[in-house]
Amino acid sequence: MEWTGMALLLLVGVGIIGTGLPAAVVLVAVALFGAALGWATATVPIGLLWALPGRLINILDNDLLQALPLYVTMGLLLNRLVADALYRACSAILPRSRSAPLVSGMVLGALLGPMNGSVGASVLGLSRVISPRLNAEGVTPAIRDAVVAVASTLGVLVPPSLVLILLSDTMLSAHTPAVTQTGRADRVINTQDIFHAALLPAGIFLVLCVILAWIVGRKATRTVKPEPLTVSQGLVAATALVALVLLLGGVAAGYFYAVEAAAMGAFTLLASGLLTRRLNYTVLRDVFHDAIAITGALFSLLVAATTFTLVLRILGTDRLVNNLVGAIPGHDVLAVAGVLAVIGACAFVLDAFEIIFVIVPIVIPPLLIRVADARWVSVLVLLTLQASFLLPPFGYALMMVRGTAQNPAPLRLMLRALAPFLAAQWLLLMIVMFEPSLVHFGQGEGEIGRAPAKDLSNEEINRRLKEMVPPPSMPDSN
Repeated sequence: MEWTGMALLLLVGVGIIGTGLPAAVVLVAVALFGAALGWATATVPIGLLWALPGRLINILDNDLLQALPLYVTMGLLLNRLVADALYRACSAILPRSRSAPLVSGMVLGALLGPMNGSVGASVLGLSRVISPRLNAEGVTPAIRDAVVAVASTLGVLVPPSLVLILLSDTMLSAHTPAVTQTGRADRVINTQDIFHAALLPAGIFLVLCVILAWIVGRKATRTVKPEPLTVSQGLVAATALVALVLLLGGVAAGYFYAVEAAAMGAFTLLASGLLTRRLNYTVLRDVFHDAIAITGALFSLLVAATTFTLVLRILGTDRLVNNLVGAIPGHDVLAVAGVLAVIGACAFVLDAFEIIFVIVPIVIPPLLIRVADARWVSVLVLLTLQASFLLPPFGYALMMVRGTAQNPAPLRLMLRALAPFLAAQWLLLMIVMFEPSLVHFGQGEGEIGRAPAKDLSNEEINRRLKEMVPPPSMPDSN
């Protein structure tokens, strides 16, 4: 039944694409089908499913999940209250430059992306703010769509994004058994470790995006004089910028916990909106409605993914994956590249949260048995996710942008405008792949480790991989 789980994974992808149903519904339906199939063939003890309530309680008891509704609410309030002022302020800094609209779009994506949560939410938020102004200022639809697509993925990599927070928790769960099984002396990673690891790669990519936006923007034609920045908009933009930098920087540097920072940000935005009367009853109702809907979707996805992964473990698919990863020949880089290829392929049909909840718990634990540098693996996963969302022709961000645009550009022209950003993205991925020191910037030499405490043979690796997950217990003969 081990290969049955692989078929179920394929069925999930087909179900999401073919039916258009929410991923949570597809995951639960496929999980129930897999459990029924295992019970009907008498190969899976149905009693093992009673472990599901305990697993859900343990996961939902995690304090880090309190950040989900707070981050979502903060992102929605930012889009409503300060996104427009931030865009205008950034454009006003370079009033005579044709590149100002594109650079402003990239900066706005870096500031709001970490709070928007998913790539889809970032596409919707940035399309509402950026697209109309790029159209008004003479930017071609192809360049407009490319900028919105790239900017919407910045929230995947820029700490302390919601994607980074959830990935950190998943990597912690994957790294703990890997360290235990191999007997290594390295410390189990935490959220701050991954924040610090992502800082330099995220900064490099953001700088590259701004430079490319500047170069591409010089070819765009400004047909409408930009609207002047009012004093009130300037004050709102300056205050919001300082607050965002302090808040995000404080979380990334470890001065604030993610939950505390999200609570402070959401409360401050809510209070300022009420005091300035920019949040009336109608707007506030819509914000809370969207916050509850998005949060509910995320929690339902978490519950569905936990159910699905439990069924895969009962079927023995995790042991199959462990053996496959352990059997990859060659250097650590080849093993990492193989796992990243699987994650990249999944990104064509799954959003970042779905990959973190479903795919990462299956493929990363056996990888960390072979590769001790969990920081390096975490950042490579983030870069792969971001690159896959923009990979033509079915990248998630590309499809979302083309679906939300009123007059989407032809795909050929959009890909031509997107080409330099894709080249920069893949270049950074390759650099980090072969130069892991980038994720250890500012870290002491004694804390860096990429090898086990002792050399392990392939037989020993496979033995320890099998020991990570005990075989399912057989049903009582009575």
